[in-house]
Formats: sequence, structure tokens, C-alpha cells
Amino acid sequence: MEKNVNITNQIKNNVTNCRDNLPNFVSTINIKFLNKMENNNKIYQFKTNINCGGCIATVTPFLNEIEGLSDWEVDTTNKDKILTVKTEETKEQQIIETVQKAGFKIELLNN
Repeated sequence: MEKNVNITNQIKNNVTNCRDNLPNFVSTINIKFLNKMENNNKIYQFKTNINCGGCIATVTPFLNEIEGLSDWEVDTTNKDKILTVKTEETKEQQIIETVQKAGFKIELLNN
């Protein structure tokens, strides 16, 4: 019985240590991940004719298929309907071809 109590106490101590140290561990990973993302991301902006929620719904599955695309958004309030894309790997030509395949006009803005 004494052996089972010792093992139970060891498990409790290990769980407590893990629980107490987990936030620090997760924060360290998040900081490293964010630093990597900031260092590798390129931001492209495009003039488009994506001008409403329906248009965004149409283009979404096309843009979401592009590997390496970390984030994108369309400013439909801007007269040029600016598509902003954050990517690690994707080239602007691939983005242009993808948006055109979805049925929209697109041209790279001078960044």
C-alpha cells in the first residue's frame, strides 16, 4: 500500500509541475512562432473588383487553397477594393492567377 501512495504522490507532483510550467512553455513557443512568421511573411496588395460579401464568399475557397498563405483580407470600402495577402512562400503571380480563376480582375499595386 505504501508503494501505491508514493507513486500516486509522484504522479500528482508531476502533473502539478507540468500544469504550473505549461503557460511559460506555451508562451515561449508562441513568441518563437510569431517571430518566425514576422520574419518570413511577405505582404502583397492588389487592386481588385471583389466588392461585396458575395464576392468574398466566392473567392474564399480559391484563396484558402493556396499553400503558404497565412492571411488575406479585402477592403471593400476602398474604391480600389484592395486585397491584402500575407504569405511565406506564395508568389504574387500565383495569387493573381488564383483570383482570376475565381472570376475576378486583379492587378498588383506598387508596394
